[in-house]
Amino acid sequence: MSNPHSILVTGGAGYVGSVLVPKLLDEGHRVKVMDLFIYGDDVFQNYASHPNLELIKGDIRDEDIVRLGVANTDTVIHLACISNDPSCDLDPELTKSINFDAFLPMMKLSKDGGVGRFVFASSASVYGISDQPNVTEDHPRIPVTDYNKYKALCEDVIADEQSANFDTVVIRPATICGYSSRLRLDLTVNILSNHAYNKGEITVFGGKQYRPNIHIDDITDLYVQLVDEPAERISGKTYNAGYQNNTVMDIASAVKGVIETEHPEKFPLSLVTTPSDDVRSYRITSDKIARELQFTPKHTIEDAVSDLCGAFSSGKVTDSLTDSKYYNINTMKEIGLR
Repeated sequence: MSNPHSILVTGGAGYVGSVLVPKLLDEGHRVKVMDLFIYGDDVFQNYASHPNLELIKGDIRDEDIVRLGVANTDTVIHLACISNDPSCDLDPELTKSINFDAFLPMMKLSKDGGVGRFVFASSASVYGISDQPNVTEDHPRIPVTDYNKYKALCEDVIADEQSANFDTVVIRPATICGYSSRLRLDLTVNILSNHAYNKGEITVFGGKQYRPNIHIDDITDLYVQLVDEPAERISGKTYNAGYQNNTVMDIASAVKGVIETEHPEKFPLSLVTTPSDDVRSYRITSDKIARELQFTPKHTIEDAVSDLCGAFSSGKVTDSLTDSKYYNINTMKEIGLR
């Protein structure tokens, strides 16, 4: 059991946060979730009466809300953002206001409010395009979209705000996969699993692009670990956090194999390829975080596929091909997020 901390998780009702927050509560921490709850407010229904959970419905661009959130808080885990490239491209000004403009004020309010640790969820996509087989944290960042450009700019801001009493750490997660109570079906492994199980076909766009992946249970375990890490081990550091580097075609083949084995009624699945103008391709190494923090992922792409298909078959996920709540850009369009 960890020493109890007071933790603010921005975007805590999102895909990653809805797995992370219960883990933090189970560790005995006091957790505040700051979120707009645009995908629903029922992700913590099993913890609704938990004495250590506080839900703050609000926008990270609202400094009064942020000031409330960081008050009497030890650690901020900053997950909130407009996620994925299509959602960012939908409204570039909105994306900039949330993903970048709100970042420095949040950091300053955190420091002024006495927060001692700030964990930033950046993205391995800041590397953009690279043919290097093992991209380390020192590799040049070559962002190719607004999403990864603003992640990179926030990394620069956090470096400037690091201080003796305000330790910061940047995590660059690979593409996350697996089941969550606030499920996203617009991520590579999750998309392919959904289409394979529920449509009986897998369409691969391109296929040669490399994508590093990490299971949602592993990345959330890492954030839990970071709460208790000594400052001297992580302060001012940047870490890649990934596991398997696969081409999109490799991922599709893995999805096909798991479903045809575990759900033989779905056999055979069709797998087709089509051209793509998606130029993003990169492979990361997570040797640094394994060496310095002894963090090694335990769950595979195949585990994620199995978990997702279990959720489909048990009825935990319904209308997965049509319900907008599983697709960030569709929900943003529906509610007219501004």
